[in-house]
Amino acid sequence: MYALTIFGWFLTLLGAAGAAYTLLAVYFAERFARRTAGTAKAFPAVTILKPLHGLEPLLEDNLETFFAQDYPGPVQIVFGIDNVDDPAVAVVESLRRSHPDADMALTIEARRHGTNPKVSNLINMMQAAHHDVLVHSDSDIAVEKDYLRAVVAALEPEDVGAVTCPYTGFAAGGFASRLSAMGINYLFLTNVFVGTGLGLTKPCFGSTIAVKRAVLEKIGGFQAFADVLADDFEIGRAVRESGHRVVIDRTVVRHACHETGLREWFDHELRWMRTLRTMQPAGHAGSIVTHAFPLALLGSILSVFSLFSLAVLAASIAARAVLKWRIDGLFGGEAGPYWLLPLRDVLSFAVFAMSLFGASVVWQNERLTVEGDGALSERVK
Repeated sequence: MYALTIFGWFLTLLGAAGAAYTLLAVYFAERFARRTAGTAKAFPAVTILKPLHGLEPLLEDNLETFFAQDYPGPVQIVFGIDNVDDPAVAVVESLRRSHPDADMALTIEARRHGTNPKVSNLINMMQAAHHDVLVHSDSDIAVEKDYLRAVVAALEPEDVGAVTCPYTGFAAGGFASRLSAMGINYLFLTNVFVGTGLGLTKPCFGSTIAVKRAVLEKIGGFQAFADVLADDFEIGRAVRESGHRVVIDRTVVRHACHETGLREWFDHELRWMRTLRTMQPAGHAGSIVTHAFPLALLGSILSVFSLFSLAVLAASIAARAVLKWRIDGLFGGEAGPYWLLPLRDVLSFAVFAMSLFGASVVWQNERLTVEGDGALSERVK
């Protein structure tokens, strides 16, 4: 019993550190939002790469935002699908009818390159890509009209090899998709701000990777990432190792969360957490401090609701509420209500604990295993 009480005090102290971390995240989010946007001096031709898989909620609406760009230069949009029967084909044909003058292409190629399905799709798509500025963006991303202008401006300096953009989440479905959006806005995004603000991490996000073709070829093309789970992170690392910078632009894009049930939400969340563990094992283990409320709650229970533990619990709730208020205000839109935040934090902590063990992930209805070096093995039977 005494040991449990001591452990409770330890968790309470971790919860206090978590509350401080949360307020630090607010500071870095404010600082990020105050950054000024760059202005492009030229508008080179751009190819946007959009790998597709299945009929996601709001898919056509999200893709439509890439046709609405206020960009003076030529823009080509290449869609890639690995199955002729994929319902996303009909969405692309609908967009083609809506934009008859747009420069767009659709590749349908079932040939598989490695174990990462998205990268395999990108490899097949490159045969249709015409331009030397390549902007890869996931299918569930929506952007504002000035998106391309901002990304191209950030990519313009000679020493910049790639540009990426952070993202917020919005619910495109029911309860599960709302949980997913809250996890992005009130945990993932804030960790990005703290990690980059303190120089502890150098991320690259699948929401946007704009890269110069010459740089992509220098790092081995998409083929070099055909068997890794965290392809976006590894692309960023390879660009930096090639002697170029990866710029995180101030543009924040929107990710449509479309999980239809708790099982799908759990599989997606666990894959994301295990991806983080693969990329930065020590950093992932240390991120336990980001779970302020669950730590403070457990600490309070184990320390038999001591006055100090209850004060830390209240501080953690207040800090998380302040963070939600500022994230919503700075980046627009509410991912979820205040009353749901404590439950979402508890669920995040549970998935985090599970991510420390095991090595399998579910991706596009396939169960794959993740090797220690981040490579994806063949499918788990």
